[in-house]
Amino acid sequence: MDQLEVLKKEWQSREQKFPKFTSAEIYPMLLKKSSSILKWIVIISLCELAFWTVLAFFIPESSKQFNNEMGLDTVFLIINVFNYIIVIGFILLFWRNYKKIKVTQSVKTLMRNILNARKTVRYFVYYNIGMAILLMAGINIYYYFNKEKLYDILQNDDIYGAIPPETFTTSFFLFQFIAGILLIGFLILFYWLIYGLLLRRLKRNYRELKKIEL
Repeated sequence: MDQLEVLKKEWQSREQKFPKFTSAEIYPMLLKKSSSILKWIVIISLCELAFWTVLAFFIPESSKQFNNEMGLDTVFLIINVFNYIIVIGFILLFWRNYKKIKVTQSVKTLMRNILNARKTVRYFVYYNIGMAILLMAGINIYYYFNKEKLYDILQNDDIYGAIPPETFTTSFFLFQFIAGILLIGFLILFYWLIYGLLLRRLKRNYRELKKIEL
């Protein structure tokens, strides 16, 4: 007998040993998995919000005084309030997506809800990274146009105070640039690892649903 035929017969015999699921059986499993993923997105986003809130209590007094002397305390307060409103809005959208998927009754509706959920998470990630970039860029532009005031405030600092006036601006903004790149890199890595993993799982569920729909 041809070797290929032998392999086919062996594969078919093995295939019969595995349980076969119908579309009606697969759908509830994918529904449960998708619902669980969105539940985790809600939990992680709440933990993220709590983390940044708690971290704010550990900001050194010297940093608060520096922002006050630079005239940025009110600006930061407004930005923080605005950011909290947007982030809480996203979390509410995550919760709504979770509740909608949990009670979905058809394959087509579940597919649409998964797409909407993935889109919401992507917008959340884009917002956080974009906001971080804009905030750092805006603050450093402000520092640059007020560099004399900046130098006067930091000349008694343990680190910046040792820098000569002629190289202070270059040294300060080089440090700011490196710190900014590291922070943005950390954010991208965090969102790629955590939210990216959950989005990939949602995408996999969507593909499985697409097979059922076809």
